[in-house]
Amino acid sequence: MLLMSPDLCATVVKWQSMTRRDALKTAALGSIAAPQFASAATPARIETEIIRLKLQHTWTTVMSSSDFRDTLYVRYSKDGITGHGEGAPIVRYKEDAKGAQGAVNSVRDLVASGDPWEFSKLMSEVFHRVPDAWAGKAALDIALMDWIGQKLGIPLYRYFGLDPKDAPVTTFSIGIDSAEVTKQKVKEASQYPVLKVKVGLDVDEQTIASIRAATDKPLRVDANEGWTDKEVAVRKINWLATKGVEFVEQPMPAHMMEEMHWVHQRAHLPLIADEAALHPSDIPKLVGAFDGVNVKLDKCGGILEAYREIQIAKSLGLKTMLGCMISSSVSVTAAAHLSPLVNYADLDGNLLIANDPFRGVTVKDGKLVLPDRPGLGLRPAGSA
Repeated sequence: MLLMSPDLCATVVKWQSMTRRDALKTAALGSIAAPQFASAATPARIETEIIRLKLQHTWTTVMSSSDFRDTLYVRYSKDGITGHGEGAPIVRYKEDAKGAQGAVNSVRDLVASGDPWEFSKLMSEVFHRVPDAWAGKAALDIALMDWIGQKLGIPLYRYFGLDPKDAPVTTFSIGIDSAEVTKQKVKEASQYPVLKVKVGLDVDEQTIASIRAATDKPLRVDANEGWTDKEVAVRKINWLATKGVEFVEQPMPAHMMEEMHWVHQRAHLPLIADEAALHPSDIPKLVGAFDGVNVKLDKCGGILEAYREIQIAKSLGLKTMLGCMISSSVSVTAAAHLSPLVNYADLDGNLLIANDPFRGVTVKDGKLVLPDRPGLGLRPAGSA
């Protein structure tokens, strides 16, 4: 026979005397605390739209010059919540907004009927069915993750276990331009403590001279694969080392890995891979040729892939950086939620446009300030 102590007997009597109403109250409180999971039986609604973003200045790099950029928007709606996503395709990767839209539409039924709580499995199937169109897949991934964060009632940085106070300073980018326009751009970027400068053309010396005539701020330089001769690359890099430059992105074309090993041995500045680092599987081959990697959601296919890429790079001792294309606050804010993980940030694509449809991540004294609202934490432009 099992004997119970007086205290235990009293506890049993107390539970036995609990009314059915008390039990129902307890169950109700438990349901409030737990997230309300969606039913996969109710299809989601997926909408795509191409938005033209107008630049505040003509944007010129080694690759192109333009006054606008077309990006793909994706809206994932289910259970009264809408997740927003964006992908910014560029010619360098043989992508455009129409192609990105077609790629997302090709898997619309798969994603609409899938369980959003199984987002990892769902995106794996999307990647299997769509071999390219990385910006389109990024837009879909971001929309799903925004929905997940909103459904859970937490910002995405919290989902990844990150502290928003660890978000780094972001650079502000200066595109290639005339000396006078370059000086004006530097003046407009007065609130940013570090500038990113596009080089890679015959006017590199003029560009740096124009900037140095206007400011002595630290600079980070992006050559966008512009130097095709390894000796020229070394000469340019070591000259930049005397001009207050912190590091150089992608000095030579991505396929010239043997030359990059040669350059890396002779360079006086750290070298960051951009076009040579598209996906997580690319990262191991960069060791010995670069010191770090610039991760972009539009290149790799979204937040989940970017997270993998960052972790692989860190495990190999490489510095990490989050960059962006010219895009709105949707894509930039999505990247910003991962920024506490990285050493550097170049998340200014939304600051370069004149018609941003949303508000998300902001910048204070150059430092990224992450929204504390659920999901991406976006608000329509013009809202309070």
